[in-house]
Amino acid sequence: MCGVVGIVGRADVQYQIYDALTMLQHRGQDAAGIMTCRDGQLSQRKDVGLVRDVFRGRHMQELVGPLGVGHVRYPTAGSSGPSLAQPFYVNSPYGVCLAHNGNLTNSEELRRHVFESDLRHVNTDSDSEILLNVFAHELQLQGRLQPRPDDVFAAVTRVHRRCRGAYAAVGLIANYGLFAFRDPFGIRPLVLGHRDTPLGREHMIASESVALDALGYVLDRDVAPGEAIFIDPQGRVHASQCAEHPELVPCIFEHVYFARPDSMLDNVSVYKARLRMGERLAEKILREWPEHDIDVVIPVPDTSRVAAQAMAERLGLKFREGLMKNRYIGRTFIMAEQGQRAKSVRQKLNPVKLEFQGKKVLLVDDSIVRGTTSREIVQMARDSGAERVYMASAAPPVRYPNVYGIDMPAAGELVAHGRSDAEVAAEIGVDWLVYQDLDDLVESAREGNPDIQRFECSVFTGEYITRDVDTGYFERLASARGQQASLHLVSPSDEVVGLYNSRGRD
Repeated sequence: MCGVVGIVGRADVQYQIYDALTMLQHRGQDAAGIMTCRDGQLSQRKDVGLVRDVFRGRHMQELVGPLGVGHVRYPTAGSSGPSLAQPFYVNSPYGVCLAHNGNLTNSEELRRHVFESDLRHVNTDSDSEILLNVFAHELQLQGRLQPRPDDVFAAVTRVHRRCRGAYAAVGLIANYGLFAFRDPFGIRPLVLGHRDTPLGREHMIASESVALDALGYVLDRDVAPGEAIFIDPQGRVHASQCAEHPELVPCIFEHVYFARPDSMLDNVSVYKARLRMGERLAEKILREWPEHDIDVVIPVPDTSRVAAQAMAERLGLKFREGLMKNRYIGRTFIMAEQGQRAKSVRQKLNPVKLEFQGKKVLLVDDSIVRGTTSREIVQMARDSGAERVYMASAAPPVRYPNVYGIDMPAAGELVAHGRSDAEVAAEIGVDWLVYQDLDDLVESAREGNPDIQRFECSVFTGEYITRDVDTGYFERLASARGQQASLHLVSPSDEVVGLYNSRGRD
């Protein structure tokens, strides 16, 4: 999962992009980058690290220009390092840079075509660099000395025909303008907004609406699935639907975990969706355990807080902040190594022992993935004197890998894979465990926008909407990472259950 932003301004935009990236830092902590353009001259700074660490005063002074693109990176199919920081750049045609959020599921096939047919060299193992080269090649085929919006749209149309998977991209064509596009399913979010200044109207495209809010932009709308946007240096906005059969099928895990609660995604309030998740989960507890003996509801900070508050209210129980978060430790979901994740749980969270001593505690988390974090937190609660420890997950059991930009681990490393709820409870050490039902999760998000007919829920169902993910895909992914692939089919009727080793949450 990554964060992208692009701005067409009336003056230098580097400080705006910096501020926007800090608002999107939760989407990626591996690397950050900014590229700007003035009079056809591109300037760039990118490196491994947080936004605050990558950019210093001397860098910001050099990033001049009224057009700019920024990126915060969370590693998925690629490795980690300075060469993987985005935006990526190619000098032909015109000079094009691109920042990408998502993951291409046919990247290996595209890599061969880009080299053998397009005669282009891809320097890294990043699918984002492949996406850039596909777009640049298709734009060059339009054959104009000065590209027009229709040329950009024709190129994006051909990108949709060639690329599969999830992609929300924003980029620059040197001296000509800003472009952005979203995959035909709209799996990853992308929003468009504007603000009026004394110098004229400015436009921003970003992964989440919080980036717009922080800089005083008005949210105009979401970029539609399959749609492309082109904004010229004069601020004129051009838009075109470039996919043959677009359908909005956004990733449900954005609402569960990744997006900030103050964001609006596809006209759905993340905050309201999480409130509804808590209310529906509380209803399930009342159905299945009406005589419960829970004393207090405690959230696992921060993502589960909204759902936990709604649960406590519906259950008529006390809500307490029993786990204090060290905000200088990153999100454990995004951390690369299992040992680092386990160690960071104790560094990141510290219990308020008085809220646990002698109490029957319901811990609420947004989801349970590997189980490592949950196990550590449950043990913290017991060490702090809890009489009994229960856990509620605002999401259903995570049983399958994600291939659309969330780097979840192998199915075999997911604690719920092949286990019943009772077995998961024993594995993480709780006295009782309750999961959200999938239908309730989907309705919690869909209630905000009834026009969304379905969500991308593959981590819960193992059904991949692009229909190009099979056991061979996971074999190739494991091989590319230099790890031993192992395959397991649950039953002949299941589309895919793949095992591969990766970096993931918990």
